[in-house]
Amino acid sequence: MAQSETATLAGGCFWCTEALFKRLNGVISVKSGYAASQVANPSYQQVCTGRTGAAEAVQVTFDPSVISYATLLEIFWGTHDPTTLNRQGNDTGTQYRSAVFYQSDEQKQTALAVKEAVEKSGAYKNPLVTEVSAFTNFYPAEEYHDDYYDSNRAQPYCALVIDPKVKKLLKTHSKELKAEYTK
Repeated sequence: MAQSETATLAGGCFWCTEALFKRLNGVISVKSGYAASQVANPSYQQVCTGRTGAAEAVQVTFDPSVISYATLLEIFWGTHDPTTLNRQGNDTGTQYRSAVFYQSDEQKQTALAVKEAVEKSGAYKNPLVTEVSAFTNFYPAEEYHDDYYDSNRAQPYCALVIDPKVKKLLKTHSKELKAEYTK
């Protein structure tokens, strides 16, 4: 079996980030959940209060010989708004913050370098507010969150919020997509 690594990323709603990352070559699995929680094994309802310290996040298990951590981060920063503090669209609260939870010194250095490159690129007119912090914990979300987008495409949130992000990914990163998602 190929060596794998894990990236823990929070880009607002985990339904969006899961839908995007599961489409990438080299991604073995994506799990929605709660990162950096001050409460053990929080529920979705608890996280929605904003009182757990948790961020809606995904854990991406990937094969670094197929897709690099840096490429995952470039896609991460290009598919959500990393310039709004504790907000993604209409979703507001600390649980919707933009964050990279690094799991090694190498991931930390890569995250800081990619963040700096994105800031210098001029892709955003406002500064990035993405938190780059050491990984502390990750609790898987309830099962009904798994594959939410692909199971609920007709739901208004999926059609209005996630569809445009998926279409952008198809356009900007077609070379990184798994064959089944290029159609």
